[in-house]
Amino acid sequence: MATKSTGTTGSGKAAAPPAKSPVTVPARLAKVEGQVRGIAKMVEEKRYCIDILTQVAAVHEALRAVSREIVQNHMTSCVARAMRSGDAAEAERVSREMSELLDRFTR
Repeated sequence: MATKSTGTTGSGKAAAPPAKSPVTVPARLAKVEGQVRGIAKMVEEKRYCIDILTQVAAVHEALRAVSREIVQNHMTSCVARAMRSGDAAEAERVSREMSELLDRFTR
């Protein structure tokens, strides 16, 4: 029975992220964190609603960029490895997982 991914390969071994992942994803998330803190401050200061909403939209897009990068990293590492493994069940599991992910992203 397939389970949700927990950062491991199908064999239970930890999946190594691509080299660029540890640098750019945390940096992007730190930037988002700063943006969210800025929004909280704007709300506390009772700033103009449109200005706040503009910043919320910027955070939303920044998080989408993080998601796109993580998906790209997953496709070029975990998914590619599963497809090359020769394990039909693992390839099917990863294919199903990606299909479900795309479903969530396109709603």
